[in-house]
Amino acid sequence: MSDDSLPSTADARPDAPTDAPTDARPDARPSARTAAVIPAAGRGVRLGPGAPKALRALNGTPMLIHAVRALAASRAVSLVVVVAPPDGAAEVKSLLDAHALPERTDFLVVPGGDTRQESVKLGLDALPPEYDIVLVHDAARPLVPVDTVDAVIEAVRDGAVAVVPALPLADTVKEVEPAAVPGDPEPVVATPDRARLRAVQTPQGFDRATLVRAHETVTEDVTDDASMVERLGPAVVVVPGHEEAFKVTRPLDLVLAEAVLARRRLNDGF
Repeated sequence: MSDDSLPSTADARPDAPTDAPTDARPDARPSARTAAVIPAAGRGVRLGPGAPKALRALNGTPMLIHAVRALAASRAVSLVVVVAPPDGAAEVKSLLDAHALPERTDFLVVPGGDTRQESVKLGLDALPPEYDIVLVHDAARPLVPVDTVDAVIEAVRDGAVAVVPALPLADTVKEVEPAAVPGDPEPVVATPDRARLRAVQTPQGFDRATLVRAHETVTEDVTDDASMVERLGPAVVVVPGHEEAFKVTRPLDLVLAEAVLARRRLNDGF
């Protein structure tokens, strides 16, 4: 496993055949190499006191390891960059070394910043030049299925510059005027058409040059990287997400994640 050294291009493997299909779109890139950036520098205060969220145990294994394995499960992903807490890079490197990870994938750990945006930018800066497609994935989504990862990559290879997996909403959504005091009643402003709304997940996939330009241009805080690309103007497209790619942010989410892992072990021997 590599940690603070970059993977060699001399023995890097291709992640797709070099011969494009005859019906490929003119802007498609079937042989583009893919790297994943996992920002894991947050503290995860909603899970309560203790270790940073990404290092919380899930079925005895840190969530971060589950997330790294989920991205590395895709044969298209040949490098995973983990962005660690600024003072915790050595701990994260040791953590990766202590757990079994796919040998075909290279791993790199870099210190993160004070915000998620800063951490993703630091992960992007650490990527070798030969990677054209970048996935950005939340460490707090440890159970994303490999089919979802592959669907995002395929959409970028087909020519999209920004791709997000997402699910239709099950609940009716209300837009409200936020209360001045938390817990006070909030007036409803509008009821958006639920059919046009999606709950966005990760990994989000990008043409590398587009994502780099977004991080160099957009300075205000945003909630995800696709929002940064939207502000530049290029189209962002949605592919189907998966119910198991939920974000672990509260104690109840940990219970649900444990149940998903138990079902996988029962059904798939995972």
